[in-house]
Amino acid sequence: MTFKETAVDIAIVGGAGHVGLPLALAFANKEQKVLIMDINPQAIDCIKSGKLPYQETNGEVYLHNALKQNHLFFSTDPASIQHAKTVILTIGTPVDEFLNPDIRAVQNCIDDLSPYFQKGQLIVLRSTVFPGTTDWLGDYISNKGLDIEIAFCPERVVQGQVMEELHSMPQLVSGLTPMAEQRAGKLFELLTDELIYLSPKEAEFAKLFTNAYRYIRFATANQFYMMAKDAGLDYYRIHEAVTRNYPRMGDMPRPGFTAGPCLFKDTMQLSAFAKNGFSLGQEAMLVNEGLPLHIVEHLKTEYGPALKTKTIGLLGMAFKPECDDIRSSLSYKLKKTLALYTNQILTTDPFVTVDPTLSPLEYVIENSDILILCMPHQCYRTLNIAHKKVIDVWGIYS
Repeated sequence: MTFKETAVDIAIVGGAGHVGLPLALAFANKEQKVLIMDINPQAIDCIKSGKLPYQETNGEVYLHNALKQNHLFFSTDPASIQHAKTVILTIGTPVDEFLNPDIRAVQNCIDDLSPYFQKGQLIVLRSTVFPGTTDWLGDYISNKGLDIEIAFCPERVVQGQVMEELHSMPQLVSGLTPMAEQRAGKLFELLTDELIYLSPKEAEFAKLFTNAYRYIRFATANQFYMMAKDAGLDYYRIHEAVTRNYPRMGDMPRPGFTAGPCLFKDTMQLSAFAKNGFSLGQEAMLVNEGLPLHIVEHLKTEYGPALKTKTIGLLGMAFKPECDDIRSSLSYKLKKTLALYTNQILTTDPFVTVDPTLSPLEYVIENSDILILCMPHQCYRTLNIAHKKVIDVWGIYS
């Protein structure tokens, strides 16, 4: 319902986004009155109508129930947060063009909201932040003369599966004071049975370590793939040989485009904290970002000048399978690089709705000389494309 000046339990700033909205729905389905405060009126109108602005498994079920129970409120006005007991900020620290963390997004958010903070409120940082940001926020708030509790409780869920994982996974909880930690714990125990308490900086590192570790693991598989490809070998025969019935290698990932809004960014934040001494993370970035370039180089070697006459079709433009999110997708990096060497590039994706240049799958297959499987959506696994030249980094056709 449209927000009126009435008390709510939780206000989520950026509540219509990928981090904020599933959390809002989860709390609203636990009998909490939740205010979604977001500067995107189109997204808010979409949510009000009972639809999600992006894909989230079972998300619309939670949304419909929350709307039916009148547990959701909406506003684009920062002043609306003054009526909440707890304010959750889904603003993190991105990296800038120099791959250094940029705290200005958090600072600007606080500056916009500070006239409306109320004594005794709890502020919870939810998105990934550079180590030390929670402590910095405590000092920044204090210097503004505000008496507010500060907590950091990072999200650790997989996009698209948030509604299940919010309730099944442990929640990391930290606060600048024992009271902030206690209040944050009581809040998140509404969602999950297991809470893990850390200091704020420990929690900040825990989130960054998680994403950087995954990024490095994927880089290992991508490096192995490129080495085998350069040697003229079938990587997937090797992968099958080293993983089948051999438990010490059973979790070895397959190669593929490793991107999205978190893994690269968080690895670079750790690198910046280590004063560019995080060599594993830096090498992982070079490997993962280099995979599309490796594909282009092999095409140039195979076709030579004739590549200029070819039409190439890219299958899957989202940053991960079964997803509609194109943020930081390496499919677009590949598209941009290929544009220098080919006649035409066609793109398709069954989930993406924000790219007007996409074409229907059948059209792309029919009119492409070469197909590149950029993202292994399930619907691509049974395609009849044996008559086409196909580049399949993921190995689903092997």
